[in-house]
Amino acid sequence: MCLAVPGRVLSIADADGVPMAEVDFGGVRKEVCLQYVPGVGVGEYVIVHVGFAIQQLDEESARQTLANFERLGILEEEFREIP
Repeated sequence: MCLAVPGRVLSIADADGVPMAEVDFGGVRKEVCLQYVPGVGVGEYVIVHVGFAIQQLDEESARQTLANFERLGILEEEFREIP
């Protein structure tokens, strides 16, 4: 399954002219492209789909969604490493 998952931006860096961020998804950290959400800052929440932040999200909505995903086991399924 491939969902759009909310995460909190931990850091932002430029990678060859492309804004990239380290994003925390309830304990799982991934590198994410911020090209589609200019102006997002550290500490803010974004919705991420296949490695791209596609929308900014308020903190309360992000926390509720992450809690529901965790309760349903969706985060584990979404971020499971496939050999």
